[in-house]
Amino acid sequence: MARTPSQMIDLGTEAPNFRLPDVVSGNPIGLDDFPDAKGFMIAFICNHCPFVQLIRHEFARYGREYSERGIAVIAINSNDIQAHPEDGPDAMRDDARRFGYTFPYCLDEDQSVAKAYQAACTPDLYLFDANRKLVYRGQFDAARPGSDTPVTGNDLRAATDALLAGHAIPADQKASLGCNIKWKPGNEPDYYG
Repeated sequence: MARTPSQMIDLGTEAPNFRLPDVVSGNPIGLDDFPDAKGFMIAFICNHCPFVQLIRHEFARYGREYSERGIAVIAINSNDIQAHPEDGPDAMRDDARRFGYTFPYCLDEDQSVAKAYQAACTPDLYLFDANRKLVYRGQFDAARPGSDTPVTGNDLRAATDALLAGHAIPADQKASLGCNIKWKPGNEPDYYG
């Protein structure tokens, strides 16, 4: 696994819109499907990455809790599923069932959405306000594979709580760290590597 940090794009960036298939429901999903959302959590994850495997139970809990509070949570897998079939649709559906994902888990097969968001790693987390402006990008928490730090989601939870309360979210945010997105050969973005 290549330890890759998130790109930390500028706060205030507008969320790129998209329509991707949710592998669980079979329906196409996009930001416009949540017109009353108080915010949007766009999470680039996958199945096989140890960094995602570490947080997936707690991220599923985050998804359940904050969806009930008005945050539209959408997970996206942008990995090359030809090279990594363990990240394919069947495995995605299985992970969604096993870990209790109540949010859409979408496949970005052509990797265009990952590029639009400048996603670099799994997990790569983007929190937008109701106007689709970026207010947080960074780590779920300080836990890493092999560390004794408990998985809590404290960083993302604090940002989401502040957003919902109408408070300012500190601009000093720590980059997420994870496996690099598995780009299709020849499809790597300029920011890769």
